[in-house]
Amino acid sequence: MSRLRSPVGMGRAAAALLGIVVAADLFAVYTGFRLYGVTGDLMNGATGGAVLRRADAAESLDSLAGKVHSGSVLVCVIVYVSWFVLVRGNAEVFDPAEQSMKSWWAVVGWFAPGLNLWYPRRITLEIWDASRPPAGARRSHLLVNVWWTLWLFLLFAYWLGHQHYEKNRAPDYNHAVLQLSLFADVVEIAAGVLAILVVLRLTRMQRDKALAGPGVRLTV
Repeated sequence: MSRLRSPVGMGRAAAALLGIVVAADLFAVYTGFRLYGVTGDLMNGATGGAVLRRADAAESLDSLAGKVHSGSVLVCVIVYVSWFVLVRGNAEVFDPAEQSMKSWWAVVGWFAPGLNLWYPRRITLEIWDASRPPAGARRSHLLVNVWWTLWLFLLFAYWLGHQHYEKNRAPDYNHAVLQLSLFADVVEIAAGVLAILVVLRLTRMQRDKALAGPGVRLTV
């Protein structure tokens, strides 16, 4: 009898933590707009203690948002990768022929420079296809592909923003960079929502296939 690990608990935890990251992104958008507004005032020539105090407050709040975001992402990554390893192991039971890569790539693939731009998507699609209904019907890859496209765009946007933003540069320079940062935050929110959908859909697919398959028993 094949033995599978239930992905439900870990899947719910990963989805919940992704939701917390999305909430942190919303907070970052709020603080980013505050900072964007005050840099706009400075760019337009506003001076005085009130404006400078607003600038300091906006920078402090934006720094807090960055710390909240970093902390939530760190915890989310640990749980998400744990879930990913779990569903990859189940996929190996469902259809080992579908898995073209060694199981350890389910972890290493996310962190290997360069390879992390396509390996996780490839592994996700192989898990997805192995977890399809017992009847063998193929499920569309659209959800995974759109999520991964947004993820790649997000990585590029954040890299570009971090390369150019400097506190001591002229307000008009940082004002323009903040536009990119805000846009990246919005993209991350969309990517986060799609990541939640991917986690929930794949978790449900594996649960349903395990329960429907003969001689297969889920274990915690």
